[in-house]
Amino acid sequence: MHILVVDDDPLAGEMIAALLESQGHTASLACDAMEAVDQLDTRHDIGLIISDMHMPLISGLALLAMLREQDNHLPFILLTGDTPDEALCRTPGLSACLSKDAELASSLAAAVNQALVR
Repeated sequence: MHILVVDDDPLAGEMIAALLESQGHTASLACDAMEAVDQLDTRHDIGLIISDMHMPLISGLALLAMLREQDNHLPFILLTGDTPDEALCRTPGLSACLSKDAELASSLAAAVNQALVR
């Protein structure tokens, strides 16, 4: 599966991509929401989006809303450095909301697998 990782922190993006690649996926990186939209317009093999929540200009949630308005319904996983609350996790169109914590490797693998089954 080809997965688009959107994160304004290059180190965090590379870490997420490495986790995904260790699980057998391929990953592309986008440094912000606009680059993510550009990649989605040009690459047709992307099957999942993983985005950081807190990014300058356009947040991960705003990116999700923008994509849904454009009728893009790819599975979308949101990552946050905060502890996600229940209301955030129930955002319509969101496949999963995960905390960037010590358990991220296992929680991300489970969330990716679950998102791809839907």
